[in-house]
Amino acid sequence: MKQLNIRDITQYVEQNIGTFHQKRIERLNELKLNTVLKKKNPYLFKAKHLLTANDIVQEIADAYISSGEETIFGDWLENLAIFINQKVYAGWKSGIPNIDLEFDKNNVRYIVNIKSGPNWGNSSQIAKMKSDFKTAQRTLRTSNSNLMVVAVNGCCYGIDNKPDKGDYFKYCGQEFWEFISGNAHLYTEIIEPLGHKSKERNDEFMKSYANMINKFTRDFITDFCKSNGEIDWNKLVEFNAGKKK
Repeated sequence: MKQLNIRDITQYVEQNIGTFHQKRIERLNELKLNTVLKKKNPYLFKAKHLLTANDIVQEIADAYISSGEETIFGDWLENLAIFINQKVYAGWKSGIPNIDLEFDKNNVRYIVNIKSGPNWGNSSQIAKMKSDFKTAQRTLRTSNSNLMVVAVNGCCYGIDNKPDKGDYFKYCGQEFWEFISGNAHLYTEIIEPLGHKSKERNDEFMKSYANMINKFTRDFITDFCKSNGEIDWNKLVEFNAGKKK
């Protein structure tokens, strides 16, 4: 085990955080109004008394962006966690399907599935993860039958006061970052580096966001508003839920 140098994390973030912001903008540019309208509930828009094209466009855009950012940043944090573990325990990105990280500590091989937060999956998804853990354990023991393999679901934020799940351990927030780094304070120490040039990057994103909102509002008015400006709810519902002709 090596001592973690916070300067290594700062340097990593400065060199790689741009990838997260760039992917945010790329995802925004890929968004198509008609595609997302097909996936949203038009009855909900009516029930919420949304009266303007801008209201509806902003509602669907913000929901799309929020869900996408969680995934994009989750992937980015996973790579940061692997980088940190490599520095401390010489861990590596696993080549076993659906296992993100492997490392050895105290004569134990840890296999880690990394998620953003603790409430990431339903019962079937958790069952799939447990099955993946068992498959990985069998794979590793094929070449070394004496190898002790411990499975861990690591979550970058949140709290779980009962980490022992029987088949695996679930470490969240402070416990997770300490588990992969040996540093009990890392979960707070990484906050500052993550803000590297965040204002400049977010200004760039907000410019793209504003352009998209304006464009989609224009298109929505053209396709789903009456000549007097009123939303044509029948046309919107037919587009979303009507039978193909």
